Amino acid sequence: MELLGQNEVEQRQRKVLILSQDSFYKVLTAEQQAKALKGQYNFDHPDAFDNDLMHSTLKNIVEGKTVEVPTYDFVTHSRLAETTVVYPADVVLFEGILVFYNQDIRDMFHLRLFVDTDSDVRLSRRVLRDMKRGRDLEQILTQYTTFVKPAFEEFCLPTKKYADVIIPRGVDNMVAINLIVQHIQDILNGDICKWQRGALNGHSRTYKRPFPEQAESGAVLAAGKRSHLESSSRPH
Repeated sequence: MELLGQNEVEQRQRKVLILSQDSFYKVLTAEQQAKALKGQYNFDHPDAFDNDLMHSTLKNIVEGKTVEVPTYDFVTHSRLAETTVVYPADVVLFEGILVFYNQDIRDMFHLRLFVDTDSDVRLSRRVLRDMKRGRDLEQILTQYTTFVKPAFEEFCLPTKKYADVIIPRGVDNMVAINLIVQHIQDILNGDICKWQRGALNGHSRTYKRPFPEQAESGAVLAAGKRSHLESSSRPH
């Protein structure tokens, strides 16, 4: 977003926006809430997400509608009453650890990216993040070994096969990031070449080009308001 110059643009005027799968965590029951506060609820399982709401929201975005996205409080593990209004855009980045798991949602994306990050880096980031959320180290590590790591291996890692592009080292891989930025700029400028047009519209997926090296995590480039590739309002 920063490299595309979109961070400083007013929300209504943005051509590119980011949505997070984490916004669509389910509303927990009282029993689930109690478990979550003790670090005993599995937030990395596919069933932790409200996939119906996620799908309908993305569908509305693809159709160029203004939508309201849930706001989730990660300290209390609850969905807040207030929502975030998302306005139509040309390109939408939809990121999350399990965005490729549900086929109905997976099939909506024009380009699928898998950010591959080293397991030690993932763990250290999680520890630092959760400590900022007021959790103690023992609870964080117990949750990681009990839920996070097994769920990653069972649910997240297998979805890597659906990626069109694999990006190792995440934010440190500026070559890959610059290529993605250029691709988005080409979409915005209408410069996508013919072989890309067919691929982006689901007619081909032969352009998969993993960047060399591997590590692990997940992210994706999805839909938006309108596409210069089609005469209809179908977006990227």
